[in-house]
Amino acid sequence: MNPTSTAISRRGCIGMMMGALLGCRSSELAYTAPRHEIAITIDDFNVNADTPRLDPDARNAAMLATLRTARLHVAAFVAGQRVDNPEGQRRLALWSEAGHMLANHSYSHWNYPRVDFEAFSADVLRAESVIASYPTFRKWFRFPYLKEGATAEQRDRMRAFLKAHGYRFGYVTVDASDWAIDARLRERLAENPHAPLDGYRDFYIEHIWERTKFYDGLARHVLNRPVRHTLLIHHNLLNALFLSDLLQMYAQRGWRVIDAAAAFEDPIFAREPDILPAGESILWALAKESGKLDAVLRYPAEDEAYERQRMDELGL
Repeated sequence: MNPTSTAISRRGCIGMMMGALLGCRSSELAYTAPRHEIAITIDDFNVNADTPRLDPDARNAAMLATLRTARLHVAAFVAGQRVDNPEGQRRLALWSEAGHMLANHSYSHWNYPRVDFEAFSADVLRAESVIASYPTFRKWFRFPYLKEGATAEQRDRMRAFLKAHGYRFGYVTVDASDWAIDARLRERLAENPHAPLDGYRDFYIEHIWERTKFYDGLARHVLNRPVRHTLLIHHNLLNALFLSDLLQMYAQRGWRVIDAAAAFEDPIFAREPDILPAGESILWALAKESGKLDAVLRYPAEDEAYERQRMDELGL
């Protein structure tokens, strides 16, 4: 997407582009979500990765400690290959013991549109075999990269497969690029282990807030109601360092962070948008399906390229 579309959302002009109710199901008309609620969902669970500032156990422990202090339970969408070893299993077990939901993010973290159905569906079941024994495993599935198919046949075949195996869709409402900020932070620490990190923290918090406002605006104009949001972040150094700051930001700005299981009760997570290519945030997809909001929708919805210039300007 060109910079103009990014500027539109950042100037807060989304309301000018969306004026009317675009259609929702009767089940959603009867459902009223509390205002300003959001849950944390964490993808990939690369729990064994080496990072410049914290070792794997310290990074894992830091995130768990933050959530324990906040009395929150997240949804962990686990890529099976990341934990398919004794150390990965041990570290993941700590999340299940703490009551966090474990869900399926495939085994190999393939981009589904680039892989045939047979290979990808087998990969989903392979991931299940790695994490299904944990007490808090639940049959929710999230596509890697939020890419759900390039063609209608590819999309619909996988939807049918997942339903046949008892899965529900673990959609994201608030998508973001924490992974890109994390990469920059790690590069800086590799160059200078004592580099100050306040700039990364501040940029991260404002980035998440800006994307939260954008997607919340989509919800209110596409569904004409608030939703219980699900924020996508990753198990990485950035969140080991700054997850507490993120939770504090929401509290300071009047948002309530809730357990992921409660967020997934919102009827929006039963929707199946009819768009191609399929994927992105469920709110982005519903807005795209409406055909009335293209001026504020970029593709892909989130990418490092959109944040690069600002991070360069800030020396991050």
